[in-house]
Amino acid sequence: MSTGHQAPEAKHVPVMLQRCLDVLAPALADRPGAVVVDATLGLGGHSEALLRTFPQARLVAVDRDPQALRLAAERLAPFGERATLVHAVYDEIPRVLADLGIPEVHGVLFDLGVSSMQLDEADRGFAYAQDAPLDMRMDQTTGMSAAEVLNTYSHGDLARILKVYGEERFAGKIASVILREREREPFSTSARLVELVRNAIPAATRRTGGNPAKRTFQALRIEVNGELAVLERAVPGALDVLAVGGRIAVLSYHSLEDRLVKQFLAAGAAVTAPPGLPVVLEEHQPRFKLLTRGAETATEQEIAENRRATPARLRAAERIRLTEK
Repeated sequence: MSTGHQAPEAKHVPVMLQRCLDVLAPALADRPGAVVVDATLGLGGHSEALLRTFPQARLVAVDRDPQALRLAAERLAPFGERATLVHAVYDEIPRVLADLGIPEVHGVLFDLGVSSMQLDEADRGFAYAQDAPLDMRMDQTTGMSAAEVLNTYSHGDLARILKVYGEERFAGKIASVILREREREPFSTSARLVELVRNAIPAATRRTGGNPAKRTFQALRIEVNGELAVLERAVPGALDVLAVGGRIAVLSYHSLEDRLVKQFLAAGAAVTAPPGLPVVLEEHQPRFKLLTRGAETATEQEIAENRRATPARLRAAERIRLTEK
């Protein structure tokens, strides 16, 4: 558990850092006045590296977590006015940029999922390995906590989020157990939920695939923070503000996120003309070029040094043509 006094950079290892810098470099290097957006600031590891690597660039970084913003502000203070930090959710990037008077940007980085700080701070309730209040809100000043979801959702809604967001085969059975147990006593902490999920899943299944509560916790976190709905708005919004030659890099941590990112980038890189036309007009040409073949993964060495890189999937694209208004 964090002592609260440890420097954030001491315990924070950004995922696939060098690869992200390499992908964004052609859009940011040697470009005075270039603007790069860190859509998921967290503890500021990627942001600090972007500011150091591209000394002529200006950073705009957003995060919904006020605690992350405070810690990252300390870390990025040496860069002065080159770093602008904003309390916002990443689907609000177009509004944030408009408020700052920035019409277009040259790089965007998304590092999706839970930040290291949120996982490491026990009282946030993200980690199933330690008993903590079932909160899971990335911004604890607003919205419904995981405990409220568990204590108020219908069987059908609980089963749906566990199946869709957690890809949990035993969603219906787990939802039934949750409803029965909350009648006895409302849910408040994570250890009880972990134990109930473990007991609801057949023993043969429990023996493989790590902690059986992992999928349930993922589902609750996505529901509490509206992550997929936010991502559905955020990626198109980020693509819209990219200048020609600008690049976007997105790190996903589970298949649902990666699938959405893949769909948006593939759509931008596709020809939109009806099939069979002898000549494809300019407005039907692709607006983006894919920079990764499929999704790239972390190297074995990086995974050995940072286990949180294990599920990471990186996709990237470059804007090659303006969208017709």
